[in-house]
Amino acid sequence: MNLSERLRSARSREELPAAPTVLPSPQAPVASSQTVEPMSTVDLEVPTPTPVESDNAVAVPAPPPVRESDVVVRLKEEAREELFTRLGNRISDSALDEGKLQELVRREVTNLVNAASVPLKTDERRRLIKEITDDVLGYGPLQKLLDDDDVTEIMVNGPEKIYIESSGTLRRAEARFTSEDHLRRVIERIVSRVGRRIDESSPLVDARLEDGSRVNAVIPPLAFSGSTLTIRKFGKKPMRVEDLVARGSVSPQMVELLRACVEARLNILVSGGTGTGKTTMLNVLSSFIPDGERIVTIEDAVELQLQQEHIVRLESRPRNIEGHGEITIRDLVRNSLRMRPDRIIVGEVRGGESLDMLQAMNTGHDGSLSTLHANSPRDAISRLETMVLMAGMDLPLRAIREQIASAVDVIVQLTRLRDGTRRVTHVTEVQGMEGDIVTLQDAFVFDYSAGVDAQGRFLGTTKSTGVRPHFTERFEEQGIHVAPSIFETPEQPRGRFR
Repeated sequence: MNLSERLRSARSREELPAAPTVLPSPQAPVASSQTVEPMSTVDLEVPTPTPVESDNAVAVPAPPPVRESDVVVRLKEEAREELFTRLGNRISDSALDEGKLQELVRREVTNLVNAASVPLKTDERRRLIKEITDDVLGYGPLQKLLDDDDVTEIMVNGPEKIYIESSGTLRRAEARFTSEDHLRRVIERIVSRVGRRIDESSPLVDARLEDGSRVNAVIPPLAFSGSTLTIRKFGKKPMRVEDLVARGSVSPQMVELLRACVEARLNILVSGGTGTGKTTMLNVLSSFIPDGERIVTIEDAVELQLQQEHIVRLESRPRNIEGHGEITIRDLVRNSLRMRPDRIIVGEVRGGESLDMLQAMNTGHDGSLSTLHANSPRDAISRLETMVLMAGMDLPLRAIREQIASAVDVIVQLTRLRDGTRRVTHVTEVQGMEGDIVTLQDAFVFDYSAGVDAQGRFLGTTKSTGVRPHFTERFEEQGIHVAPSIFETPEQPRGRFR
């Protein structure tokens, strides 16, 4: 029985009126074995009829009709399965471009819906065709969330639990997958498009969407409650520095200083916890790089959105099914030194590649940018020390700290506050060494003393500490102008620095 016959059969069962069963009156003899059976309802969940007493008989009411939504759900599920059966090979055919594939699938979906002979309103039919098309070519129930610019993160905890982050608030979405197989199919579609794989032998993977959104997937047996998918969305338009100022993430004075730091080719580390906006800040800082420079970016999964023209984008590669062919971030950092880069941007350092990056910064490759996970500028230095030790080199701790103090000029610290906003809380200069300690000096810090408003939003802003960084001398040497007033505090007279 094909899709149309199955659905017409279900629909006929739904609309068929059930004749009431009338029992004989109490005066007539009734056999003790006589029973009243409700009408057959194959494949439909119908509650047991409740007898309704009347003067001379007990009538069993007709079973309630199946809701229209149930029919639509059944139609969508069966149409999707039949479409995969009919077009499975052609859908995965790389010879078809995206436009022809969309046209082919939409035409077949429309034919299936029309052949089902299920009465649907125009908007229901249009929505049904779009949902089935999203299932086949897009990302199923996630497609609507991916198209929503207000959603910044999508978290799937099994087929029936989808959570989203919007405006800094976490909530559960109404969307859901029909089954674990449905969720697995979407995960495999995501990872296969970027040349990655996920199966029982390799049950976790990092990948990306076409727009650069970051994806992490974990499947059973590692994910006990069902396949887990996390998507860190990127906006359709890259975030600009004006957007960060409008949101209060940075102050205009801080922007002026950071712009000068990038133009003066200082080495900058962007530090922060998970979800604080490190990659967004790296994109903004990279926008200050002058045109005409050769930029090499190195990432686990390509997600940076640089606007310059002369860019070489390198992406690491996991080992294949035989356990060979892995290319690590460290391999790419070493190779980038042979590519005549003016700037090296490492999306995130998390291991031994930090040693190679520091060596590059100390051997003439100024103006490098990178990110790492840390909760404060001091923690960023400690984390960098630990990662250098992960390179396997038996270096004394003082030698590592000297490398860090010589290589890194500025640390930009980001924090996600309790109200959900992301703020730059420190702009810190790495001044050098005093004894065995790397000395740091804050140029800007976030002022928490202003408190919060009635909605719980922090009222404070990032303010100057009144200390003029030593690296401003490099600004003067290179003819980069920075207004002295940006380093003043309200309590300080103009032009004086402590």
